[in-house]
Amino acid sequence: MNAELLLDAFERLGDEPGTVQRLRRLIVGLAISGKFEAAMDPANLLKEIEARMRNLLQQGVLRKRQHAAQPLTPDELPEGFNSLEKFVRLGNIARIEKGQTGIMRAMPGAFPLVVTGEERGTCDHFDFDGAAAIVPLVSSAGHGKASLQRLHYQDGKFALGSILAAIFPYAPDLVSARFLFEYLTAFKDELLVSRMIGTANVSLSVGKVADVPVPLILPATQRKVDELMGLCDRLEAARAGREAVRDRLAAASLTRLDAPDPETFQSDARFALDALPALTTRRDQIKALRQTILNLAVRGKLVPQDPNDERASELLRRIAAEKARLVKAGEIRKLKPVPDISAEEQDFYTPLGWTWSRLGELTLITQGFAFSSGDFSNNESDGPPLIKIGDIGSNSPDVFIKGTFDKEYMVQPGDLLLGLSGSIKCAIWRGPIALLNQRIARILPATSDLTDGWLLLAVDSCLGKWRSETSKLTVQNIRSSQLFEAPIPLPPLAEQHRIVAKVDELMGLCDRLEASLTDTADTRRRLLDALLAEALAPFADRDMEAAV
Repeated sequence: MNAELLLDAFERLGDEPGTVQRLRRLIVGLAISGKFEAAMDPANLLKEIEARMRNLLQQGVLRKRQHAAQPLTPDELPEGFNSLEKFVRLGNIARIEKGQTGIMRAMPGAFPLVVTGEERGTCDHFDFDGAAAIVPLVSSAGHGKASLQRLHYQDGKFALGSILAAIFPYAPDLVSARFLFEYLTAFKDELLVSRMIGTANVSLSVGKVADVPVPLILPATQRKVDELMGLCDRLEAARAGREAVRDRLAAASLTRLDAPDPETFQSDARFALDALPALTTRRDQIKALRQTILNLAVRGKLVPQDPNDERASELLRRIAAEKARLVKAGEIRKLKPVPDISAEEQDFYTPLGWTWSRLGELTLITQGFAFSSGDFSNNESDGPPLIKIGDIGSNSPDVFIKGTFDKEYMVQPGDLLLGLSGSIKCAIWRGPIALLNQRIARILPATSDLTDGWLLLAVDSCLGKWRSETSKLTVQNIRSSQLFEAPIPLPPLAEQHRIVAKVDELMGLCDRLEASLTDTADTRRRLLDALLAEALAPFADRDMEAAV
């Protein structure tokens, strides 16, 4: 294996998340396939392990399994492998011991305590002494979802949490615990997560771990795998270092924009927009950039003000007059007066020409209707679609309403919708004409003095505060008073258009950055596949291919 080739290539190709894990999986796969060393008869290796196990049974070190293992079937093997003769059940070559220490009750001490998290704890006693691959027995996701975030490798004297199990090979010189750890990690979803059961508490039993198929390969090959995994550790550490530097540089750039210095803001913004494409390698970084753009937009920092623009206070008077006319005409209901906006509610000083207002003063808000379950249908021919909270952003309703309905709750494409319960989110509706379900609000500009684009930016800027205010509730829920009384900054109409145009331009940049990440990731994957085939192929195979 050409380690230098791999190290050099990963400097250029290894920043894609998951790349090193793909390499680990490939290394294990090549080892199983006999690409590193001449194949050994698995039957002879198994006979030697079974002889060691019988000796341990006679010495009383081991307990005999109560039930004989069932023969393996092809569909139990990891994807891409079908040679049953190379695999045995884990329980035939190793003992699986459940942890003996209650994690919450453990007393700190001199011995490592292996828990489900990445970092070890400490304990005043040890449960085991030896090298072991360690598997959590409970889902790392919880909430009824089967998932294992990580496995562990540990040697020496250590304590083990009672919700984990340690795997000790019967013949450590023939099957290493480190190899079992790497193998089970590489194929954990197929071999372990798939065996988890339960509804609320999803878990894995020791018996199911013992049933996992494992390959029998030469000890020398296992040592080669250990060597290559050490290389992977170096690659992963190098990648983490590069990511940390990028994160610090990107965070520093965005921080200068989120808390701008008026004297340096323009140069800071120019530097950030020029530098961030080079610093941005992950989608979460682009998400942070999008949020910064929105923060700048609603604070009036994205475009310059024009003293010739009509002041926003004039817009506010026209909006109030129009709403009064609609109330008098009976087209909308009269709302209770809202309190003046206090200085404490104003999160920032608005630029010249701006003003503060309540969301309910600027808009027409309709909350959805509580349709009964008898009105629901799965057949679109029965009536119009119903927008549920989960449909906001996806624009694909799959429930329809039968019978008559009030047109007040009819949503048109282009309307702004806000989820009020459970999932607090807003989006422009891009789906078909549909009905508005309960716990969703439709928010429309009261007049043309408030643009749709600015309204979306303003409501979106409120989401963080609403989520924070409801974070301690079992179910997040926006009250009507929170919605109608939300403080909203209002710029002049001409500036609204300039801001929305600039936001669209910068969001287009973010879209291109995301697209380039996808394209770059695809290119990296193709190059990496070719590179790994070259770097990991045995030299003899390459010489043979060259001769052909």
